Amino acid sequence: MTKISTVLTSVAVAALTMALSSAPSYADGPLVGLITKTNTNKFFVKMKEGFEAKAKELGLTPQSLAGKFDGDNDGQVAAMEQLMAAGAKGILLVPSDSAAIVPTVEKARKAGVLVITLDTSLDPPTAADANIGTDNYKAGQLIGQWAKATLGDKAKTAKIATLDGDVNKASVDYFRHNGFLQGFGIPVKNMKTFAESDSPQIVGSDVTQGSEDGGRTAMEKILQKADKVDVVYAINEPSAYGGVAALKAAGKDKGVVVVAIDGGCDGVKMVKDGIIGATSQQYPLLMASKGVQQIADFLKSGKKPESIDSGEQLITDHPVPGVPSISVDEGMKLCWG
Repeated sequence: MTKISTVLTSVAVAALTMALSSAPSYADGPLVGLITKTNTNKFFVKMKEGFEAKAKELGLTPQSLAGKFDGDNDGQVAAMEQLMAAGAKGILLVPSDSAAIVPTVEKARKAGVLVITLDTSLDPPTAADANIGTDNYKAGQLIGQWAKATLGDKAKTAKIATLDGDVNKASVDYFRHNGFLQGFGIPVKNMKTFAESDSPQIVGSDVTQGSEDGGRTAMEKILQKADKVDVVYAINEPSAYGGVAALKAAGKDKGVVVVAIDGGCDGVKMVKDGIIGATSQQYPLLMASKGVQQIADFLKSGKKPESIDSGEQLITDHPVPGVPSISVDEGMKLCWG
């Protein structure tokens, strides 16, 4: 099959099978699109809500699309092609593969479409017009610093398991992972990837696709070769929950320090219930609403968008000196999902 045929096939298949939802049409307003990794993760559900509400407020016509699974770059390429064909003036994108999607983003921008990434930047970040999202490195660094301080002297010999995102290694994956490691005091050899070889303390790493089932399966695989785990880093709370379930099933959950990132309401409750020790909270609704506002400003006045750190805060009921945090009660007031 030729490269062109493959692309056309992807578009056709996506039209039938890709997770797609559209808000009501506002005929007088320009079309704007949102493409997320999936449409089932509560983080992206909240992002979609913020996107559609803000677009309606500004008189724009929103259309939301998503890949079929975390890491579905082909689905996201097809979604961008679909929005371009429909005449979209701006696209908000949460890339599943930060590098592989770049040629399609460049195609869209050459056609005059404004492209702003949310949460996950491109590789290179300058391939998009701007990025609005969590400083994922800082979010990882916060939970790494907290875990190290919580363990004290035991941190020097702690055995670490990492439950990562996807084999494509989107920037959100390696920034969170490496931020955690450096916060924990472990040097990183290559900031644009994640690898067990960074430290002998890492007894196992596996990908989860950000899901509970994925976290459970990944931890089961890690436990096949690791006799003990002291610390679990998880890319998000669903994967952390699955990982803890696997540890419990193996009778190896006692005394394990578990940290994650996202800060959805379910995740904050996991901190409250002691399932995980701390999480870094991010704010998807804010990302989406600011993204739509920047598209509207550009269409109205030509004002160029700018990158924004939408914020990240460590949530725990066991604060440690030198690491800023907020309580679970405060986190519940700010959570989503």
